[in-house]
Amino acid sequence: MALFFDSVWFDARLAQAGLRKSDVATALGLTENQINELWKDQRELKANDVRLLAALLGVTPAEIATRAGISTPVPKDVPLDPGALDARLARIETELAEIKALIARKLS
Repeated sequence: MALFFDSVWFDARLAQAGLRKSDVATALGLTENQINELWKDQRELKANDVRLLAALLGVTPAEIATRAGISTPVPKDVPLDPGALDARLARIETELAEIKALIARKLS
């Protein structure tokens, strides 16, 4: 059992999945600075963050909790609602398109 956030393991899992920390930030609704705090063991994961990271990385919530440190809560075995993730992703994509359009207008 890890006593501290196992950033090497998380980095390897992200690379294996073709993801970056910025993808984790988007999925968890956190800033990249907050994700960096997680990686430096300066911030705790919440139970829902554990569940989302497990789904993102294709491992169990218990594995995420173990790799994130012993005080990280393991969420109850509640199925993740894919519809909620899809809706969140759709909102993010819409906001990104709006930001790109705004930048394009500013640069024109």
